Formats: sequence, C-alpha cells, structure tokens
Amino acid sequence: MGSDSTGSHTISPLTATCIVVANMVGTGIFTSLGFQVAGLPTGFAIMAIWIAGGICALCGALSYAELGAALPRSGGEYHFLGVVYHPAVGFLAGWISATVGFAAPVAIAAIAFGTYFAEVVPGLNPLVLSLAVVTICTVVLLRDLQLGSVFQNGSTILKIALILIIIAAGFLVKSTQPVSFLPTKTDGALILSAPFAVSLYWVMYAYSGWNASTYIVGELRNPSRTIPLSVGLGTVLVMALYLAMNAVFLRTTPVAEMVGQQQVAVIAGVHIFGPTGAKVMALFICLGLVSTVSAMMWIGPRITAAMGEDLGILNWLARRNDHGVPVSAILTQYAIVVVMLLTATFQSAVNYVQFSLTLCSALTVFGVFVLRWRQPDLPRPYRTWGYPVTPLIFLGISIWMLEHLLADSSTRGPSIWGLITMALGLIVYFLSPKTARARPS
Repeated sequence: MGSDSTGSHTISPLTATCIVVANMVGTGIFTSLGFQVAGLPTGFAIMAIWIAGGICALCGALSYAELGAALPRSGGEYHFLGVVYHPAVGFLAGWISATVGFAAPVAIAAIAFGTYFAEVVPGLNPLVLSLAVVTICTVVLLRDLQLGSVFQNGSTILKIALILIIIAAGFLVKSTQPVSFLPTKTDGALILSAPFAVSLYWVMYAYSGWNASTYIVGELRNPSRTIPLSVGLGTVLVMALYLAMNAVFLRTTPVAEMVGQQQVAVIAGVHIFGPTGAKVMALFICLGLVSTVSAMMWIGPRITAAMGEDLGILNWLARRNDHGVPVSAILTQYAIVVVMLLTATFQSAVNYVQFSLTLCSALTVFGVFVLRWRQPDLPRPYRTWGYPVTPLIFLGISIWMLEHLLADSSTRGPSIWGLITMALGLIVYFLSPKTARARPS
C-alpha cells in the first residue's frame, strides 16, 4: 500500500471538513432551483429531491471513506481505481480530474463570482472579475500549506455564517408565499416523473465535492479518522443547509419569478432584504464563492502531482516547493481554468464533465466490493457504514444518471465529448514510460 511521502500530515479534521463543505457549497445552491420549480411545483417535491441527492452523496462519501482509510495516498479516484482495477483505469480518472474535472467547476464558480459582483458594482467586466478571483486564489495557495489552511478555514466559515444569516432572515419574513412542505396526493406522481429525474441531475451537481478530502489523504492527520469524519459530517451539514436554503427561497419568493432563472439567490434576496439588501446578499455570495474556487484550486493539483510521480511524461507535475506545495500542478490547473473562462459557458462546462465524473465515482464505489473480494485481509481502519446497502444506493442512482445523460439529447453530445477526453487520456497513458510507482499496492 503506497503512502504519500511528499506531503506532511498537517491538515486537521476541521480543515478537511471545511474543504469538503467549500467544495460542495458553490454555485449549485444559488442557481439550480430556478430549473426545478417549473416541473416540481410543490414544496414537498423540492425537499424530496434535495433529500434524495443528499442521501446519495452521503452513501458515496461513506464508501469513499473506507477506500481512503485503507489506501492512504493522495489522489482520490486516480489512486483508488489504479489499485482496485488497473493503473490505466486510475489514470483515466486522474486525467479527467486533472484536465477538466476540477478546472470546469473552478471556472463555473468564477463565472458566477464575476456575474454577481458585477451586479453589486455596475460597470465592472464580469470576465475580468472571474480571472482576478482565480489569480488571487492561486497566488495564496502557492505560498505555503499553512497559509492555505488559514485562508480555507476562514473563507468557508464565513460562507456558512452568511448562508445561516440568509436562512434566519428568510424564516423571519412575515410576507410569505402559499407553499406547503407537507406531502399531497400529487407528490407521489411528481417524484416518479421525468421532471424529478431531470432535476436530480442539477441536485447532484450541487452536491458534488462530497469526496474532497480523499484527494489529500497524504496530507491529513490520522486519515483513518479524519476521512470518514470530514466527508460524513461535511455532507450532512451541507444537506441541512441546502434544505433550509431552498425552503427559504420557496417561502419568500413567488415561483413565477424563479422559473428558468439562474440567479435565484438575488431574486429571493429582494424579497428577504429588499433591493439594497439583495445587492449585499450578492456580495455575500461572492465572498462564499471565493472559498469554492480556493478549495477546488487546492484539491485538483494534488491529483496531477500524484500522476506526475507515476508517469515519466508527466513527472514535471510532481515538483513541489520547500513547503510541499505542488507548484507546477497548481500553475497548470490555473492555465486550464483561464482557457475555460475565455471559451466556455456555464451550461457547456457542467455537461462536459458530468458523465465522466459520475462514471468515475460509480467505479470507485463499486471498488469497495471489489477490494473486499480481492483483498479481504487488507487492514481497514474504517468500514463503510451500512454496507452493502449504502454503496448499492449510490450505484443505483449513478447508473440511472449515466443512462439519462446518454439518453437525453441535450446532454448526449457533451457526455460523448467527455468520453473522447478519457480516450485521449488512455493514449497518453500507454505512450508514456511508467515509473516504479505506476501501480501502488
């Protein structure tokens, strides 16, 4: 079993949990409700879909925790799939994460930051703002790990505090909408309907990031305890925040105003705080998105650095400074993010990565079964709670999502391009000379 010898075990359980929360709480909660309320007009149906997404994410997190504790090396799916199946399968996951898996969400969050900040200060160019926030986060993360930890903890705690303020203010608003969160006779049919299925796609995007701490196993203190604690606690905390936030939006804002709108939070902010307060709320969201950008700019390069340790053609990505920071990998991801900001849109970036990332996550969770079968005597400091039911729940929902992404005409094309990107990674893998660590065991 390989361990990460390049990083020091300096990241605390608090920081690891903050990284999980910061990766999850990003653009999804502030944008996705507008795409759900048209097909799911009842409060109960909306709450049900966010609960379903949270349960799926928690089942995945509990499964990843077992692999992370048993195979403690940074790299996430890249490391897990390489050990469980074959190094080529692991490389495919790492290739996706290194090229677009983290760069696309960083770009999406940065685009949202630029859009919201331009509403607070009219006249500013949203693209310039997006580039600026990514550049600032990159500079901070290049300094050293401890500075990154302080920045990450502070920005994430601030984001949670701001969301709690929005939730509290929303429940104190006296003028409310006629919405009920209790089940009605029509809710059963809604939950089995096509709009529910389509909406779950957006919900799972909002929950993505629940596995964040497994990417930095080599830098965690006491990984066997920190991994399950950070992914489990982080996911439960985010699910509670998401449910409360959506309840506030539905309680305060007419559904007709939200249908098809991306900036739901600002629309709701007018009803919660008034026009001026909505601008303040947009500023709060911008501050929260900074921690989202920072968290994913932190995690992604750890995967590319691990890949650089294993493949000669990518060994320059493994270079670290005196503080253990993977400088080359961070700068490479920064360059990819800049290109995406200049060329991609919100929708195209999401659709491009969703199929590949869902496939990698499903293969990883299935790996819990495979590893127990192939290596029953492998030390497992943590075992998946609820096994085998919890990983089966995650796999069932993931397989359904994969089928839907290929069947839906709006997502089929980008999904196929994601598969093409994976195929290019396979070519790079087999053309590259391998180092001795190409297959950790």
